[in-house]
Formats: sequence, C-alpha cells, structure tokens
Amino acid sequence: METFRHDTVLLEEAVGGLAVHPSGMYADCTLGAGGHSERIAAELGESGRLYAFEQDETALKHAKERLAPFKERITFIHDNFSALPNVAEQEDVPGMDGILFDLGVSSPQFDEPTRGFSYRFDAPLDMRMDKRTELTADIIVNEWSFQKLYEIIAKYGEEKFAKQIARKIEERRKQTPIHTTYELNECIKEGIPAPARRTGGHPSKRTFQALRIAVNDELNVFEATLRHACKLLQPGGRLCVITFHSLEDKICKRIFKEKSTLPDLPKGLPVIPEGMEPELELITKKPITADDAELQANNRAHSAKLRIAEKKMRGDSVG
Repeated sequence: METFRHDTVLLEEAVGGLAVHPSGMYADCTLGAGGHSERIAAELGESGRLYAFEQDETALKHAKERLAPFKERITFIHDNFSALPNVAEQEDVPGMDGILFDLGVSSPQFDEPTRGFSYRFDAPLDMRMDKRTELTADIIVNEWSFQKLYEIIAKYGEEKFAKQIARKIEERRKQTPIHTTYELNECIKEGIPAPARRTGGHPSKRTFQALRIAVNDELNVFEATLRHACKLLQPGGRLCVITFHSLEDKICKRIFKEKSTLPDLPKGLPVIPEGMEPELELITKKPITADDAELQANNRAHSAKLRIAEKKMRGDSVG
C-alpha cells in the first residue's frame, strides 16, 4: 500500500478540547494517519510528550513518516490502546494531561481489499486491526456456534435479521467453508428479506461491523481502557472521545455520567465528603458533531460524535 490518506475527523474540536499546554503529557490512543497527533505535537514544547498508540503496522509506518518533524516529542507504541496503563507505568508517567480516543476503522483500512474489512471488495475474511493476533473473521464465521454468531450479529451489528443470517451462515458452511467477503455477502443477503435489502444501505453493513468488533474485541477493550484513562488523568486533565456508532457512544456516555454524578448526599453540606467527589466534570453536555463544511468535505464525519470530560480537582464544593 503506497499511500495512507485519511481525513481526520473533528480535528479542531478534539485537539481544542484537550486544551494542550506545552509541558503536558498526552496520549493519542488511536494514532491512525496521525492527524490529531500532528496537531497535538505541534503545540508541545521540549518538555512535553505525546504517547501515540497504533496496532495497525501499516498505519503506524505512515504516521511515523508524517510526524517525523516532531519525533523528539512522540513515543510511538505498536500496540492496542489497552496497553495505556502499562506504558504509563513503564515510562514512569505520574499522570496524563489529556487522552484522546478516535474510534473505529480508518478509511485506508476499509479501502485496502486484502484486510477484509469491507463488503465492497472480494477478499479473505480477516478483519484484524493487528495482524499479529490470531482470531480472524474467517474463524468466527466457520467455527463459532450458531448461538454465538447470532448473539454478536444482534448485539454488535444491531441487526434485526441476525437469527436468519446466522442460520444461513450455518447452513452454507456445512456444505463448504466461507472464506471470502463475497461468499459471506451471499449468505447475508439470503438471510434478509428482499424488501428489507432494498432499504437502509448495503445489507452486509451491520453484520460486517459486528464481525469486526468481535474479531478485535473493540467494545470490551474500549470500556476497560476508558476506565483506566479516567484514573490516569491528572486533575484538570481532559478526556476527548470520538465515536462513530451508537454502541461506542453509549459506553462513553454511560461512563462519563457515572463518573461525573454526585452520590446521594444530605442537603446543606458545605463540601462534598472526602472520597465521594465525582471523578469527572462534563465539558460537553451533548456530543459535538461536525459542522456543514466538514460534512460536505468528509462523508465519514456524519456519524462522528465527540464527548469531552475533565478530571475534577479534589475538594470542590457541592453547590
């Protein structure tokens, strides 16, 4: 793959939301093509540091080339962002001043046929973000039980015809293994009634999303790492999370609400009792979305939602 072109979504809003200061410690948990990291690094001084995580080897290679002018300020980590707490401990980082998540699959990954992410190309069923891992979409489609297939397609794909699709996959693989995206497309289409196939976009979209999430364990890893990120933030530090579908956004919204809500306390207390203060303060009550100009320039921005929260200082008053 010679190029790795990707339009960074909500660039100004996300980096602005981090409120970068020159000597701060920051983490870009999803480096991708390096758009957000480039802007963060440009705002850092000599004592600042950016930790950039990317599990996709191709994306990491191209991002390193793009960010070469800032390489003295960046530590590149070829790993899933679940490694964030371990890296912070190994690097002796006492806390982060800002952590950014830009979730989902980048455009170049979708556009590279051999990766198997897209139903638009005939390719092996892979879908691994990190090619060093073992689980592939091929294994899930051909070896997982009907019940597990049904559950992930229904849960991760929010597909109302999940049971019928899982049944068609089960029937087909009994005759011959399903090894390519086009073979899977045929099963999915057979499982969805003809009238439903004519509305709501490509019939394979939701099932492919479900398989990609399952292969990379995206939702579980995101939830666990977001909770770690909350702990790693310094007081006054910011968390910026860009999501692209409802399942990710629901996780972010739930955790932000949980960690920004006061427990039930007697009325009239002058201060919150020690240890009962909310961990976060919401900077965005509602998610930030792309403006008209960005929507016209980048179709992928239509589903993007940005939520921002700040680590609270201890000892804040109740009211």
